[in-house]
Amino acid sequence: MALGPGDDAAVVAAPDGRVVATCDLLVEDRHFRRDWSSPYDIGRKAAAQNLADVAAMGARPTALLVGLAAPAATDAAWAQRLYAGLADECAEAGASVAGGDVVAAPAVTLAITALGDLGGRPPLTRSGARPGDLVAVRGRLGFSSAGLEALRRGEREPAELVEAHRRPRPPYEAAEEARAAGATALLDVSDGLLQDLGHIADASGVRVEIDSAAVPVPAVLGPDGLRHALTGGEDHAFAGTFPPAAKPPSTWAVIGRVAEGTGVVVDGRPYGPGGWDHFRG
Repeated sequence: MALGPGDDAAVVAAPDGRVVATCDLLVEDRHFRRDWSSPYDIGRKAAAQNLADVAAMGARPTALLVGLAAPAATDAAWAQRLYAGLADECAEAGASVAGGDVVAAPAVTLAITALGDLGGRPPLTRSGARPGDLVAVRGRLGFSSAGLEALRRGEREPAELVEAHRRPRPPYEAAEEARAAGATALLDVSDGLLQDLGHIADASGVRVEIDSAAVPVPAVLGPDGLRHALTGGEDHAFAGTFPPAAKPPSTWAVIGRVAEGTGVVVDGRPYGPGGWDHFRG
């Protein structure tokens, strides 16, 4: 960052001449609950979901802009811990908080804009998958979904799942791994694996075929583990497609292939409803 917070605007270096930009809006009791998550966790989560989107384009995250609306009675220490979470998550991805704004509002709302640099390379989009490609994933699947269900039941265990919902851990390095392995398409899994793979299928004009036995389902996810892994969102793992001759890194799990046709199937059949709908919840 050429010039940080303190003036009317920050100056962010863009040596590539192009800027990757994304934004998200997080609303209290819709995307997070203050009785479930600390302000630090909320900050980490808000930053992570935007930084992961930048990385999924094959870009290096550079900066975050933050708009915070909160009740006038909000304790200053609460806001400071929120910003500490934002800053620490940025540090994980090699970015920084460039600035933002604060305003009074009835409920806490965060408006996050993330910026990134492609370093002279083409973006990794959703439209490059071709029949014959391998489908692979990197990162945890279903942990946040299972943790959310536990919280809704009034439980705080398993702690690993509850913490995954409070604070996702995107494997930011996955984007560079995918590019080095020749990925033809890439995205961040935010709304559920099947729903997000559907975006690749639609954009690429192909059919995505998943082998359920190949999907990573750790025992901690419980008896509904496959459902969580296929339809649960907010883990911010990465899913991509790779040429048939490519060998994705060992950190990636190959879970299927791309074929001619449309849509996404699991073991040859459509899977039940699932995934996140921003207007249905």
